[in-house]
Amino acid sequence: MRVRTSDALRKELEDDIEHGRLSPGDKLDEQTLAERFEVSRTPAREALLQLAAAGIVRLVPRQGAVVSSVSPQLAIGMVEVLTALEAEAAGLAARRMSSTEKAELAKLHLASQAAVKRLDSPAYIKNNAAFHAAIYQGSRNEFLAEQIRSTRLRMRFYHRSSLYQPARLKASFQEHARVMEAIKSGDDALAQHLMREHILFGGRVFADLIANLTSRKP
Repeated sequence: MRVRTSDALRKELEDDIEHGRLSPGDKLDEQTLAERFEVSRTPAREALLQLAAAGIVRLVPRQGAVVSSVSPQLAIGMVEVLTALEAEAAGLAARRMSSTEKAELAKLHLASQAAVKRLDSPAYIKNNAAFHAAIYQGSRNEFLAEQIRSTRLRMRFYHRSSLYQPARLKASFQEHARVMEAIKSGDDALAQHLMREHILFGGRVFADLIANLTSRKP
């Protein structure tokens, strides 16, 4: 695969992390990336520096880059930030989404119902991402959307894991329904409140998962 620029290479690596092809602790080195993407080591190095600046990878002396993991303390902080950002996006979407966009949001939510009934976590995770992405787009605030995407990317591995829990998967679907109705009705305050609750509920599961994974380490 030929990727010419460091920005394009960075986006490819972000996609690998988002879709679980790279997990926390996985190593990334310039030479391997250069060979994979058919570029020199310079854009590979620049892409890793960009990811490191965003906290998505860590640069380890004499070892290269490692996909960042999340401590319980950092997890709590990230959930608090994500809660505020997502709530703001939902409120803005309630005010700014067109009727066509609101109808599309309802379709995205309905499309996830089959995955919930089958307890098909991989399918629901894709639906979940599309649902939230539609809200970010509907907020008409690209800077806000970028901050949310960056934060979610750092949490992605653990967040995906929480949606493999049947109870959390079902609860997430129900919470989406309430958020969707608030946005459709144009009630920005209610949309903010419900999205805040949605992220906080998921955040509790997320923080517990981080704590459990950390406690198992030797």
